Amino acid sequence: MKTGPRLCVFPAWNGNPYLNLMGLAPRAAGYRFIERSAYSSLLASVAALDAGDVLHLHWTAPIAQSARSHREAAKRVQVVAESLAEARARGVKIVWTVHNRLPHELTHLDAERRLYAVLAEAADLIHVMAPATSDLVSDVVVLPPEKIVTIPHPSYLGVYDSDISRDDARASFGLDPEDHAILFLGQIRPYKGIDLLLQATAHAQRAGGRRPVLLLAGSANSESIAQYDALKPSGIRTITAFESVPDADVARWYRAADVAVFPYRAILNSGSLHLAATMNVPSILPGLPHLREQFGAEPWVTFFDVDAPVDSLTALLSDDELFAGVGETDFERFNDGISPWTVSLAYLRALRTLGD
Repeated sequence: MKTGPRLCVFPAWNGNPYLNLMGLAPRAAGYRFIERSAYSSLLASVAALDAGDVLHLHWTAPIAQSARSHREAAKRVQVVAESLAEARARGVKIVWTVHNRLPHELTHLDAERRLYAVLAEAADLIHVMAPATSDLVSDVVVLPPEKIVTIPHPSYLGVYDSDISRDDARASFGLDPEDHAILFLGQIRPYKGIDLLLQATAHAQRAGGRRPVLLLAGSANSESIAQYDALKPSGIRTITAFESVPDADVARWYRAADVAVFPYRAILNSGSLHLAATMNVPSILPGLPHLREQFGAEPWVTFFDVDAPVDSLTALLSDDELFAGVGETDFERFNDGISPWTVSLAYLRALRTLGD
């Protein structure tokens, strides 16, 4: 295999499926991956990169938001700015993927704004997944349009393969045919609107129709668990796993579900939606304009009214015919266009433009 340039990915958390999928084609093409997740290791790795190597920055929170004070956060951003400038002078290329408008758990806002400005200036390529990203982050940072490359979020085809059937998955949770299994799977945090989902599920039970059963799974901090305990609807069966779901068990949760709900108050990109599509599970999203534009044509997606979220979610969860007529071909059409290899090849092509 031909040996290619080094590609330093930050932060690269072990087992992150998105990063693994994006790296398929570059690895096959000979790129030598350097994976770092801590601020100090980022600086050391960038200092070792040379002409033709690539630094790809993803989520920014480990840089400024893990600092212990505003002053330390500002200092970190300044050090990163100097490090990137020195790397560019050596011929290192820089890619930045804009995953979020801002980090979800934000402590040092001014430092984060400054960091975004540094990255927008230093990056040779700015990767976005949602077409409306530039507009959605415009109050935080201006993204130079000539640097932007749009590559969609990949599906998770082949990642969570399992031979468990829907009947066996539902039986494992003790679900009856009349149970309407409502799934939220992912990190459980207050900003993700779990309180809205709990309230709407309680109202949906009173509205009649199939009996709602709430499936909640994903790592949760103490604040999230306390919120759940305070708002847990009485008289509704809830099945919870407040921990990261092992890869081998992800399919069981999805195959048991009738619908996946994403009650987010704010969202730019959601890998969870693509996972639901991979698992052929209809989904409910917040009716934000950019999401309606991006996914509104998909018959397996519907939207709740963000101005009246509980009432809207209640109506949707009470509608037994909400996704009537949706079939496997609807999901296949969506997934085929964003298969992991297709998206990774697009990423490889973008990387290769850096040498032009």
